[in-house]
Amino acid sequence: MSALIDVWDTGTFDQELMATLVANKQLIHDYLTTDRRQFEEREAADRWMPHATNPYASDYMAFVEAVGQDIMQSCTIRAWHYTRLVDDEVRIIQENGIYPGTLETLKLRLGALVTAGLITTADAKALYAASPCHHPEQKPGRLGKFWLASDPIATDDGGVELLLGNWGGDATYFWLDDPRLEKLVSEIGRPRTLEIAVPIASTPHCYRAGKAVVAAYARTLGCRPDRGAFDLYSTTPLGPASVLAIHSAGDKSFLAMAQGYPARFLLDR
Repeated sequence: MSALIDVWDTGTFDQELMATLVANKQLIHDYLTTDRRQFEEREAADRWMPHATNPYASDYMAFVEAVGQDIMQSCTIRAWHYTRLVDDEVRIIQENGIYPGTLETLKLRLGALVTAGLITTADAKALYAASPCHHPEQKPGRLGKFWLASDPIATDDGGVELLLGNWGGDATYFWLDDPRLEKLVSEIGRPRTLEIAVPIASTPHCYRAGKAVVAAYARTLGCRPDRGAFDLYSTTPLGPASVLAIHSAGDKSFLAMAQGYPARFLLDR
């Protein structure tokens, strides 16, 4: 595994990445300060104004793309997955790693809950049948993918509340309309945050990773780029060495997620 990078923390960037960013600091600064000035001029105007051309845009976009394809494609980043798991599922992940979700893995997980006496066979069948993963329009965004966030997110954030509050994630609760089943999945397991090392090569997101690290460096120059955080997914299994930590409800690190943990996250935002 290559050295681990936090896309929001320049202190984790390797020598090649930092050298590339430093060599292009003037371009980064000129594009972003021009972009900010043009935005503020539009906001201050008392009438509609067309978007002015940023003379640095073409070179900047090409640079960001090159950082993604030429550097980040071979990097491994730390990313975060929010979920609800029973203890045995935590053990399995620690022993076997991560696998992209499929209808078959959902069926196996439901079967394990039946074996453990946590749900009935009838409940397992009902939850499986209700999964949005059966729907043709939902399949492309869900099956064969393991979704994560590039930046840690506070566990009380509304964006992850339902993921932490319902076993099986949106593969189970998303289309539930039976109050009894809704209550059932909300009581299985405990909220967990998975801290995962993700090779960018296992994702289609090298450009977004490049954009994020350029934004992180730009902030050290005093620029104000758009927030670099992004959602990503892996399409290949990630072995047990990729599981850096599993933070469970009640752990100090779980409660402090994005609010003191990781230690450098708040310092760099």
